[in-house]
Amino acid sequence: MKSSEIRELTTQEIRERIDNERISLVRMKLNHAITPLDNPNIIKETRGNIARLLTELRKRELNEQQNS
Repeated sequence: MKSSEIRELTTQEIRERIDNERISLVRMKLNHAITPLDNPNIIKETRGNIARLLTELRKRELNEQQNS
């Protein structure tokens, strides 16, 4: 997921995506521990997506505080 795509989402959608990505990450880690994934780089990509989502969410929170 690109940063430009994330900026287009609403704050609520970002929160939902964070929850879904975290659940997906936990499942992938468990599956990888039992049987190796075909492409373990997916775990790294998912962590990066979560970080980008959290960064955008924090940026919006700080922006709201400044405008208040």
